[in-house]
Amino acid sequence: MATTTNGNIKKRDGGLSSLAPRKINVQKFSEARAAELEALHSIVSDRLNKDFRSKRNKRRRTNSYNNQPAKRRNIKRQKSESLIGQAARGDHETKLPRRVRRRMQLKENPESGFSTSGDGTKRLRTHVWHAKRFTMTKLWGFHLPLGLHGRGRGSRDVLKQSRQGVLIHDASYHIAVQLEGPEVSLLSILNMLLEPSPSSHSKEVFDSILTGRSYGNAMLYHVKPPVSQVIAPVIYMWRPSELLKRRDEEEDGVCIGTDGEVSNADHVDFRKLWVWIHASSFSEGYASLKVACQNQMNERGVSVDCVSLEGQLAKLEIFGPKAFHLLQKTLHPATISSEDPSVLRKCSMENAEVKMVTDLYKEEIISSCAILAQFVMDPRLIPNSPRDDSTVSVQTAKVEPTESLEITKTDAEMSTEVFKCFWDADCDLTPPEEENMLCWEKHQSRMDSLCLDNPAAEVPKVSRRPRSSRSCPLLLLKHKKLENAPTGWSLILPLSWIKVFWNAFLSKGAHAIGQREKRWVSCDAGLPFFPSDFPDCKAYSTFTLGEAAELEEKAQRRPPAIRPFRIPIPPPWSSIHVTRSFGESSNENHTSNETNSTEISSSCVNLFDGIVARTSDSLTTVLQTFTSDNLLLCPHNASKPSTDVKKMVQEDETKVRAQIHENSNKLCLVRVLLHAFKEGSFEEGAVVCAPSLADISLLKSSCSEGEEGRVTIPQSSVSSYFQEQTPGTWEVNVPEDTMTKQSHRLPIGFVTTGFVRGSKKQKAEAFCDAVLLGRLRDEQWREKDVKRRKKEIYVLVRNLRSCAFRLALATIVLEQQESSDVYCF
Repeated sequence: MATTTNGNIKKRDGGLSSLAPRKINVQKFSEARAAELEALHSIVSDRLNKDFRSKRNKRRRTNSYNNQPAKRRNIKRQKSESLIGQAARGDHETKLPRRVRRRMQLKENPESGFSTSGDGTKRLRTHVWHAKRFTMTKLWGFHLPLGLHGRGRGSRDVLKQSRQGVLIHDASYHIAVQLEGPEVSLLSILNMLLEPSPSSHSKEVFDSILTGRSYGNAMLYHVKPPVSQVIAPVIYMWRPSELLKRRDEEEDGVCIGTDGEVSNADHVDFRKLWVWIHASSFSEGYASLKVACQNQMNERGVSVDCVSLEGQLAKLEIFGPKAFHLLQKTLHPATISSEDPSVLRKCSMENAEVKMVTDLYKEEIISSCAILAQFVMDPRLIPNSPRDDSTVSVQTAKVEPTESLEITKTDAEMSTEVFKCFWDADCDLTPPEEENMLCWEKHQSRMDSLCLDNPAAEVPKVSRRPRSSRSCPLLLLKHKKLENAPTGWSLILPLSWIKVFWNAFLSKGAHAIGQREKRWVSCDAGLPFFPSDFPDCKAYSTFTLGEAAELEEKAQRRPPAIRPFRIPIPPPWSSIHVTRSFGESSNENHTSNETNSTEISSSCVNLFDGIVARTSDSLTTVLQTFTSDNLLLCPHNASKPSTDVKKMVQEDETKVRAQIHENSNKLCLVRVLLHAFKEGSFEEGAVVCAPSLADISLLKSSCSEGEEGRVTIPQSSVSSYFQEQTPGTWEVNVPEDTMTKQSHRLPIGFVTTGFVRGSKKQKAEAFCDAVLLGRLRDEQWREKDVKRRKKEIYVLVRNLRSCAFRLALATIVLEQQESSDVYCF
């Protein structure tokens, strides 16, 4: 081996130099290449005939380029950057423009809290990214992306991405509420406010939720028995009991908590619980939880704390067939030091490869609603090219291979560290490292790889942030697996890390969607979308009334001659009472329909005064109140509480009969999926009507496009089908003309989400009265053989601005799903 005098160049025998020289003399380098440069210059000179002047056709373009708007924008950007620099140095002699102040505010990344606009509306941490690409709207106290720019089209491409790619949505407007108290008290609160309650699940599912290995979906109610008002669908998840068990063993040497068992009254476990609520119903749900905690204090004398975690945690939703593959490319587990969890330790890449978080699991074996916890590396530190995995471009704490392997923890210990960061109040969630610091470190690593001296390297740059981290605690929640729903995951992480992971997922192929696109995907999968498909919630009425005001304002700007007639928004659910009264009157005494309809219509108001059955047990209980009807509804896997009803009747017959009579007067709606039998496109707000047997046979056998093969109402009756009595109150209009009355069909439900263009099997979501659906099925099954009976029910659907009724097949969701229809997309 030969070595030069300065020791910078080492050569093996007969080989080339293995290291580049530390310093390069530019003058000697150019002298050595002088012959090559002269040869290149002569070649170019011959090709241009020694004329190096710019061509005349290019000269005009070059001269005019200096006055292009791009240069003016560049000058404007330089001025704003100089103003930002003055603000950073504290020079506030002149007031900064609003554009500069807003840019500074949105570029900041505080540890917690949302930035707000002048009227107090909160902005997401990804607001700047969305505002450049999406149409923004003010909803529920946030600036949210409504959808891509345009007229609201583009559903085909979005549905294609949901079936073949991966979609991402920033759901940080979901807010968590943390409950702290004894386990028995927390279970009592959940059983009182949630449907289905935790105790109604099987023992296996209940143990999995209680120990924190999975989460639960339910509907949140008010604390106002006996009939409570529904608030919103929620997700609840417990703090893992393993943490409590390990802490008690270390401190007291006695295990207080047990995995998977409910504590009895003799020994009380202190637990923590998260309840995730949508922003549109957060104030209402938070108030209901606080009232329930206060009731526990008054009744049992047990203190249960209720704290809002708004502005601390963020939520990302990723779904699609390639969602798991995207997580594999982005999430890399970090080894954590037991002394300082925020310090990232790098193992020697010669002995260990960079592994992914999801490599520890297989997607097939992960159960639905599972919760996975892990510390992950900052995705900005991971090389983009797979061949560069051997070198991580991060200035991390350099540890010998033996030391790094010694501090590597198991998966259980890593999960424990993650849960401690989220659940312990004294453990602060540190923000990520600043971008300029990482860029400076990458520059230094490139200079070192080229063996070039950099004077700036002698003075290391220090981050302006007092504390930062290069690893992030993360919770992965697998979505509930349904038949047509795309595979999905939810990521719960600190709010200050949302920008880092958002940019990483988008750079690796994820497509961002807004509220409109998310509703398209949910309808294509046959899942309800909150609040559009929850008519019994207060958030639904508020949202639909806002839409009605916008449409009315838009219509008023048009000339009266071309102004469309008004339609009821939200749908008049109370008009279904008229249809039920017609059926009861025809079954009992066949009295005049005109008198009954007039009496019912005058008493109907536009408020939703019924219930929506979202569990099999609740639907079965409601159907048992209608003992006089043969309601052929079969909820899937429903229990049979008929024995309980008999016992209650024996104990207090008068009270039970009064309750049955009260429930029989209320609407009981169920969610159905509508498929067009032959043709038709069902819009939001369309009315669902009960067909006669003659209507079904006519529409099934007709092939012509003429009026003879259609079921219609007169064009003059389209605008008067619903009449507005007072502002916001609508009722169905029963015509007095005999000919018109024969073509008139009364409503049994309404469509809440219409067809989506581009769906392979188009379906609309509607809510119909369970009693009327049962009567329709009884009528359609009465003269058919058992083998020819279908589970689908024939109904008629008419768009509110159309005169034609379309035949559709209605599928009751509770007859297809296992136990509940609570899962919200």
